[in-house]
Amino acid sequence: QVQLVESGGGSVQPGGSLRLSCAASGSSFTFYSMGWYRQVPGKQRELVAQVTDTSATTYSDSVKGRFTISRDNAKNTVFLQMNSLKPEDTAVYYCNGIRLGLPAAQSYWGQGTQVTVSS
Repeated sequence: QVQLVESGGGSVQPGGSLRLSCAASGSSFTFYSMGWYRQVPGKQRELVAQVTDTSATTYSDSVKGRFTISRDNAKNTVFLQMNSLKPEDTAVYYCNGIRLGLPAAQSYWGQGTQVTVSS
């Protein structure tokens, strides 16, 4: 059974940095895409950043220039370096992995890790 396990969340002051990690276990394949989403109570989960297996990246406008996503294909691991954190970055961050296939792609999710930015 494929599992995605996040680590690295926590509390930090505005302007600080955190690094999230997500490791996949139980998979014999390389995810096409791995990424990070976040969610606050009462709002929809939103994409933060994603990276494909060829290292093409996508970022939400709100984190461009502050967050950097990277991955290690050999270890099926994805990282999110978060710098210049703002209070509005506070959320539960979820790791996501997408496996292409037929009849449809499969999406896998981690359990989430809390990031709190507060003075």
